[in-house]
Amino acid sequence: MVIWNKRKGVNKLKKLILVTSPPASGKTYVAKKLAEALSQVVYLDKDTLIPLSKQIFVVAGEEYNRSSDFFEKNIRDYEYETVVALALEALDYDNTVLINAPFTKEVRDINYIYNLKAKLKKKKASLVVIWVETAIEVTRQRMIARNSERDTWKLAHWDEYLAESNFNIPIGLDNPHVKDDLLIFKNSTDQEFKTSLNEILSILE
Repeated sequence: MVIWNKRKGVNKLKKLILVTSPPASGKTYVAKKLAEALSQVVYLDKDTLIPLSKQIFVVAGEEYNRSSDFFEKNIRDYEYETVVALALEALDYDNTVLINAPFTKEVRDINYIYNLKAKLKKKKASLVVIWVETAIEVTRQRMIARNSERDTWKLAHWDEYLAESNFNIPIGLDNPHVKDDLLIFKNSTDQEFKTSLNEILSILE
């Protein structure tokens, strides 16, 4: 749907942008820089839900561990469901919504993507997935540097974590006839970041 952007005086298409990648790929930094550069954007970060999720661990008497079976069964999918619901609601009031979240399972689930696109179609909006591609060793160093409790298990069980993770680009999302359904943001070096930022902004705008 083409709508009139009163603030900028230009026509814009409604979009839901998912900035995705495995943890510590620089996703949050990339997402915020994109949101700062784009006009009229609602920015949502799934990590905003973490305090609520922590309370679920407390109430359940479980040790806080976002890599645990308890988290996977009782919390993970509900965090995604909530942040996507907020995004869909926001599209009723603004042109572009950007979600910062790994979506590591969802972007490889064709049924999930199909259903999400169907919901977006009702909003007359399209889906853009931005995959942040970062060298695996760079992600490990970033985890060490940020010193977050969410990475404690990953760093202590690095080989097991890698075996369970998928750093490959989700190429199944790419339709060669759609220029912005899957965009790759290379982010292993500062130069890659600058180049990718400029290239992706030129496509999104």
